[in-house]
Amino acid sequence: MIARAGIPLEWVIDTSEGAEEIEEDLMECLCNTKLSTHFRAFGKDVGALEPKSLEDIYKSHLEQTRLSATGGDSARANLAGTFVNAFTNAGFANDPLMAKAAAGDSWVYKNKDHGVTSAAASLGMCVLWDTAEGLGEVDKYTYLSDEKIKGGALMATGMLFCNTRDENEAVVALLEEPLTEGSALLKRCAIVGLGMAYVGTHKERVLELLLPLVSDETLSMELCSLAALSVGFTFVGSCNGDIATTIVQALMERAEADPNQLDDKFTRFMLLGLGLLFVGGQDKSDVIIETLKIIQHPCSKQAQVIVEMCSFAGTSNVLNVQGMLHYCTEVVDKENGGDDIYQAYAVMGIALTAMGEDVGAEMSLRTFSNLMHYGEPTVRRSVPLALALLSASNPQVGLIDTLSKYSHDSDIGVAMNAILAMGFVGAGTNNARLAQMLRQLAVYYHREPDALFIVRVAQGLLHMGKGTIGINPFYADRTIMSKNAITGLLATLLAFSDAKSCKSHISLFLARSVTKRGIPLFDPVILSDSHWMLFWLVTAMQPRFMMTLDEKLEMLPVTVRVGQAVDVVGQAGKPRTISGFQTHLSPVRLGYGDRAELGTEEYLSFASILEGLVILTKNPGYEDESKMEL
Repeated sequence: MIARAGIPLEWVIDTSEGAEEIEEDLMECLCNTKLSTHFRAFGKDVGALEPKSLEDIYKSHLEQTRLSATGGDSARANLAGTFVNAFTNAGFANDPLMAKAAAGDSWVYKNKDHGVTSAAASLGMCVLWDTAEGLGEVDKYTYLSDEKIKGGALMATGMLFCNTRDENEAVVALLEEPLTEGSALLKRCAIVGLGMAYVGTHKERVLELLLPLVSDETLSMELCSLAALSVGFTFVGSCNGDIATTIVQALMERAEADPNQLDDKFTRFMLLGLGLLFVGGQDKSDVIIETLKIIQHPCSKQAQVIVEMCSFAGTSNVLNVQGMLHYCTEVVDKENGGDDIYQAYAVMGIALTAMGEDVGAEMSLRTFSNLMHYGEPTVRRSVPLALALLSASNPQVGLIDTLSKYSHDSDIGVAMNAILAMGFVGAGTNNARLAQMLRQLAVYYHREPDALFIVRVAQGLLHMGKGTIGINPFYADRTIMSKNAITGLLATLLAFSDAKSCKSHISLFLARSVTKRGIPLFDPVILSDSHWMLFWLVTAMQPRFMMTLDEKLEMLPVTVRVGQAVDVVGQAGKPRTISGFQTHLSPVRLGYGDRAELGTEEYLSFASILEGLVILTKNPGYEDESKMEL
């Protein structure tokens, strides 16, 4: 339970000199070392071990119009294949494109330019959580001369250690040299790798490496912002005043030296790094929000909104939702340099606050519908992203229909964000209805490479881990919110919230999205050269299973009942906690809203909630009725 929650080891065990040594099996549990082993055993048990090819996901033979390779951009198609393969075969380390590719025949070499970095990084997703053998698979790419491949391998190193703990701090040892002496590309990849590897660990060594980069004015805004974000990943929810002060000071210094620096598209990630420090902190961020008002730049308003929405994440605070709605309805004077991007963050802030309980989430759907009808283009484009955050890995029928309607919107920004949201909502569910919708969208957008790329990514998300991995941040019967998961979800969605007129990396297709009403161009960071940002989702990825173990931590198949969870709080007697249940032999897959309970009284559980890895012990008072003598 401690490992699943991502609680830093220093909070649980005494690491000082002379302290009593921790038993090896207990340390393995705390470090999540065996997660990969148990996950693959679960995959074998449910028949998900065999790797899936791209054609197994695309199912082109079911499409009304065959998508020929010559009909679109083959480089973009290969890049999309990188992400589809990574998400679909995540954690199994047996996909034919990367992990089991023959020497010299790796998928890396079928990509070009920045696609090479993402292809190399995808190996980290394929060998996810496998800290024993996965590092050897990734290591062979770190010795190549091509910096783009080497950078991807550094990112993969951090990725495979995500949500596990490393006693030897191998990731710091491997990434420290490129971080201090490497080129800008290698520094960027090392910074991102450290953030993913040490998410939620509060590791001081990472702070020593990254915080100086945040305040270094000689570095580009990209590196400073990503360093701040990785610090936010590592110290998520810590409310650390020293780190927050350093980030705010860096913003002030850049605003004074050259305000144009803060117009960079990567600035939002520095602001998010600041916000992540206060996830769940509520009123603890008040001082920082007041300090941010001093900065004379539009990013000041953006930072205030981001810090405020992170502070009340998952709290269902009604006053905070009202405050976010006020931001959404403000009139921005764009002719005099006004920037309305903060309204996009406010829309996501409504979802982030309301996602804590079902009633608030349902009420917010009505709000989003109104914003979609009457909001400005920037607000409308963020509504699908907010819906994705609100219902990650929970494909409700009404929500799917709404997103399907938005995916054909006249504003291409709304349409592409809606397609991505369909992937988020169905992540790891293999939902047949969503799969069919995405196949139809692939045909509809087959002449538009950027939209088709998003469709393919959504298909990969839908089949994440072949239906065994989800990205919903709530666990333990939806009573606890994972701060680590929130970091990845927010970072990825923020990368899609760009509604500014950027002249670089814009295709003719995107240029056509400018209408007579003056709708701004849609050019999110991810569609340029930063597609690797999709890998930030790795912090939210967790197996959707319930596996029972004996006291020796060996797999123990027992009879379990799985059904829809029923709220029995305040009911008299011992009412049933699940309805419409089916009886299975563990391990079993748990969907959103599912609950498991033991089928017999032969074993007793150490955990009150049967979810994830559950340790059982023999019930001393149990008598098998079938063997009782008459």
